[in-house]
Amino acid sequence: MSSVIAAEYLRELESEEKATRECLAEVPMDQPKYKPHERSMELGYLATLTGDIPRWIQYIIEKRLVDFETYPQNQPATTDELVAMFDENMGLARTALKSLKDEDLSKEFQLKHGEKLLMATPVGESISSAINHMVHHRGQLTVYLKLLDKKIPSIYGPSADSGGF
Repeated sequence: MSSVIAAEYLRELESEEKATRECLAEVPMDQPKYKPHERSMELGYLATLTGDIPRWIQYIIEKRLVDFETYPQNQPATTDELVAMFDENMGLARTALKSLKDEDLSKEFQLKHGEKLLMATPVGESISSAINHMVHHRGQLTVYLKLLDKKIPSIYGPSADSGGF
């Protein structure tokens, strides 16, 4: 590991890995259009987004660009494919974080939609934001899972479904 900060980002990402993977393993991908509210995201989209965010970290570090017009979208059709996608993306993020150097942290990352610049932030800030973004969407996903009567894993402590309270 070339950077103490990168090692901390990796530690943080890996601390969220088990709970995220367990949530994704509960997603009924045979119900991809399910929405708990008319303004909510569809379940399939939300689950895929949650599982894809570690790949964003690879792009932040290696390409310093995510362009929604050209970014390859994953389309897992089954729960097993969703979990496999997440595992692969975690591997990509791990490899990228292990190559990150301190001098790369201040370089600019751009989030674009074609020619439209949506955001430009330092790589280090973008990595932190991506991890938080994954955790945020995992939280949303737990609501969907509970409404679908699926098990919620232990995340930051026991859940009612994991033998907790």
